[in-house]
Amino acid sequence: MTRIAFLSTAHIHTKSFLENLAKAGDGRSCVAVWDDNAERGRRYATGANARFEGDLATLLAAKDVDGFAICAENTRHTTLLEQALAAGKPVFCEKPLVTTAADAAKVADLVRKHRTQLVCGWFHHSSPTIRTVAGLIANDTFGKVTRVRYRNAHHAAYGRWFDNPDLAWFADPVLGGGGAMMDMGAHAVHILRDLFGRVERVQAILGNHAGTYPQTDDWGIATLRFASGVVGTVEAAWTQTGGIGGLEVVGSTGSLWNTPEGYVIGGPGRKTETRPPAGPTAWTAWSRWCAGSSIRPRWPRISLPPSTRLRSWRRSTPPTARAPGPRSPGCPPSPDSPHRSAEPLRCQRCRYDMKALS
Repeated sequence: MTRIAFLSTAHIHTKSFLENLAKAGDGRSCVAVWDDNAERGRRYATGANARFEGDLATLLAAKDVDGFAICAENTRHTTLLEQALAAGKPVFCEKPLVTTAADAAKVADLVRKHRTQLVCGWFHHSSPTIRTVAGLIANDTFGKVTRVRYRNAHHAAYGRWFDNPDLAWFADPVLGGGGAMMDMGAHAVHILRDLFGRVERVQAILGNHAGTYPQTDDWGIATLRFASGVVGTVEAAWTQTGGIGGLEVVGSTGSLWNTPEGYVIGGPGRKTETRPPAGPTAWTAWSRWCAGSSIRPRWPRISLPPSTRLRSWRRSTPPTARAPGPRSPGCPPSPDSPHRSAEPLRCQRCRYDMKALS
């Protein structure tokens, strides 16, 4: 039996998480809710047949809780993480994990200190479809990848989604940490970084087309140049009124693109084919695992392996000044690495060192 407590219900995904638990039928359940907005918290607790706890410290110390799900406003994650990670139980935190570099460093220190399992809600990156695509890329299905694109967008601004008092914070940069690019673009950047490694240059343009929520951006486009030479485009919007979103990969021997029926693979002289997804989503895998289930979050490891652990990166001495060493998982691809190869795992002694907090 997996007993989960929610720390805030501010995020739009809270409802779907609770529905997932209610329909699970495998012992996973929400047992308690805390929220700084008591009216909102009680409403969600009642809907989940869970108790509302008005005192955060009491809930963090509760013995009938196996893990915590943080669904607070973006800029309030760090404060809750400081307290939840110290409790020593698995923590799921909505994306983006934090909104500043300083908070990222703070959370990394907390994980190192408390050695607590932390999963972030990058549900696109950990979806069965994207994990399948990751394996295809690692196996050179598309040849030399040259261009990639990810569009993550919906019509929230035109649909006035954030007029709902529970969701108004999305359009407030003080609580959201940004607008559409922070909300939607973060997913796209995370996926492309995971699949294609370190980014060397970024250009971006952000703006506001709808005027519905003028305090922040409601669309943005960014161009990423990866160390490998791959060029990526990120599109994020709350103003998308049609079209196909998702991932597109262009390689020397084939491409992948999204369709209303799902992702397909094709190319010159190749028959177009579909690739079915496999495996649980990040939320399902984590919520099953936090009570000790044998079903753990696990996906194919590629150049920047997806992981339920935080990682930090530090600049190292140039590769020419260091002797080659054994390959290790997770070293980011570097064009001037002494271990440059087609293999998805590269040497730890490249331009960057990775320190896994485990």
